[in-house]
Amino acid sequence: MATGDTVFAGSIPALYDRFMGPMLFRPYAADLARRLSDLSSGRVLETAAGTGIVTEALIATLPPAVEIVATDLNQAMVDYASTKPGMSRATLRQADALSLPFDTASFDAVVCQFGVMFFPDRVAGYREAKRVLKPNGRFLFSAWGNLAHNPFAAILTDTLAVRFPNDPPRFFERTPHGYHDVDRIRADVAAAGFNHVTIDTVTLPSRSASARDAATAMCQGTPLRGEIEARAPGGLQAATDAVAEALAARYGSGAIEAPMQAHVVTARV
Repeated sequence: MATGDTVFAGSIPALYDRFMGPMLFRPYAADLARRLSDLSSGRVLETAAGTGIVTEALIATLPPAVEIVATDLNQAMVDYASTKPGMSRATLRQADALSLPFDTASFDAVVCQFGVMFFPDRVAGYREAKRVLKPNGRFLFSAWGNLAHNPFAAILTDTLAVRFPNDPPRFFERTPHGYHDVDRIRADVAAAGFNHVTIDTVTLPSRSASARDAATAMCQGTPLRGEIEARAPGGLQAATDAVAEALAARYGSGAIEAPMQAHVVTARV
């Protein structure tokens, strides 16, 4: 993983939440929260919470007796999430998922949506989740499938490879979609000490109000932005335009829709 892959700062949090949220993250957030809907009390920890998209789904799904703690490595993401309506129900704080500032056996569930791909040591991150879980607690996380099953990201990657043939930006291929092998995921979770692992491959529709919004989301609302700007100072908008044109050529000039695929993992000790 490149160093910049974990940097979500500047205008990225707002763009991420406005465009990436409805296009990619909210559908899976609802699915993840539903998997915890049997909880009537206790504590839930969310790691890599980003701008609080899953946090919002947990607040909407879980009863008030369930305490929700949401954390993210990036203070800018935590700061943005804390400004959203209704977020006062949750406790938000900056924390590293690989070194959690919480007591052992203090949570009934740990949730991480599309964050484990960014962990520099996934097994260590899974061990930390296991450490803070109470006996019989659940660790739920999701990871994107490969580019072949996520057409928006595939078109983006192919378009930028043509635009920058000598040094294609590979953020989406390398990180968000770089941890898609279910056998590898299962082995990593087992190596962290979880004995019972279930992996569901879930396909949902990805929708955007326009090809322009989708291109803006991916090019400007993620760390890919830094890769583009490093290759073409002042060329971010031109790259965004190229991706928007490619998406519109495939899906049309109005609202666009394509399938997206992710693996949802449930692990217990």
